[in-house]
Amino acid sequence: MADTALRKIDRLDVRPRFTVTDVHRLNNLFRGTDTMEMLRTVIGEQMAGDVATVSSFGTESAVLLHLIASVDASLPVLFLDTGKHFPETIAYRDTLTAFLGLKDVRILSPDAEALKQRDETGLRWSYDPDGCCEIRKVVPLEKALAGFDASFTGRKAFQASTRNALPRFELDGDRLKINPLIDWTREDIAAWFDKHDLPHHPLETEGYPSIGCAPCTSKVLPGEDPRSGRWRGWDKTECGIHTPVADGDPDQPSF
Repeated sequence: MADTALRKIDRLDVRPRFTVTDVHRLNNLFRGTDTMEMLRTVIGEQMAGDVATVSSFGTESAVLLHLIASVDASLPVLFLDTGKHFPETIAYRDTLTAFLGLKDVRILSPDAEALKQRDETGLRWSYDPDGCCEIRKVVPLEKALAGFDASFTGRKAFQASTRNALPRFELDGDRLKINPLIDWTREDIAAWFDKHDLPHHPLETEGYPSIGCAPCTSKVLPGEDPRSGRWRGWDKTECGIHTPVADGDPDQPSF
């Protein structure tokens, strides 16, 4: 399958620079393909070069991590330890890492000097959430991804109206961003948890279907988008690490 779309990445080459054309070809190649088959091919044949998974270890994270661990448990998993997480999230990260046998979970922390200069009180989230996210998430992840050609994310269309048109493959600068679960439904996620007896985030049953940093996460009311509890009261729906740069064909679904 792979050789009909993109050449395999020769690891003796310099890091590949992906283009919109590559994204179109990948979305067309894997249109209608089962998620596990897609992951086996992309990871096994190095179609995207060196790949890492970005995980928040939130309420639905276990599904993508389980799928990827089933293919390659040594694939790097990047976790942004912002210093503002619920303690339950840190505990869940450790529980899930052990349960799935993840071999390379990398903890990313904000730069201490940047925090001292721009958020010495630790309260920037209360008056400038974008700035807080930049210091604690965007910049650390940017640095960590410098050594990778692509990243997997756990984004899904049902999570919010801002995500309902995302493709499986999109361009993030000259890297690939891959969304294996974009077409999964709430029912699909629940069924996968049940089928594989995956542990749940301890805050899920308390009304938190989407969990980020504690100061900027609130409970979700019945009928609201799962992510409506994030940055409630602000004109903000994403932290900045998932701002799409370019994707495939926006007029055609990629799943």
